Amino acid sequence: MITVVYPGSFDPCTNGHLAVIKRAASLFDKVVVGVLTNSSKTPAFTVEERIELLKIATEDLKNVEIAAFSGLLVDFMKKIDSKIIIKGIRAVSDFEYEFQMALTNRTLCDELETLFLHTSKEYMFLSSSIVKEIAKYGGNLNGLVPEKLIPIINRRFENA
Repeated sequence: MITVVYPGSFDPCTNGHLAVIKRAASLFDKVVVGVLTNSSKTPAFTVEERIELLKIATEDLKNVEIAAFSGLLVDFMKKIDSKIIIKGIRAVSDFEYEFQMALTNRTLCDELETLFLHTSKEYMFLSSSIVKEIAKYGGNLNGLVPEKLIPIINRRFENA
């Protein structure tokens, strides 16, 4: 059984994230979406809330699991006994950073492989930061995030 990890902050989950999760789920036996706890950032949603949003977004994907982690990704990979990291790529700028991270992870643990999945073309522009900015000003999130998440995200930014 091949288990892969798709790590990120997912603050919040976008349709671009979901497209990568679905593609990975169709290719591998099990996908663990690793929600990063990053103490140097102030997210809009807590780790617990981001996990819940991802569970809602992926409820129809039976081979997807959501888990939080902090610290080094290589340690999380060892903990869940996975050797494959999935990274979503939107543009060349994403690739440059993610390639650097892949080489770093490989240096820390030479058994790890990073596979890059490009997002769907309709989501190449999309990021969690853009979603938060639109929500902050009461903009329309249709088509940007999973439909079931729209009311939850809008409530978070109602009085922002």
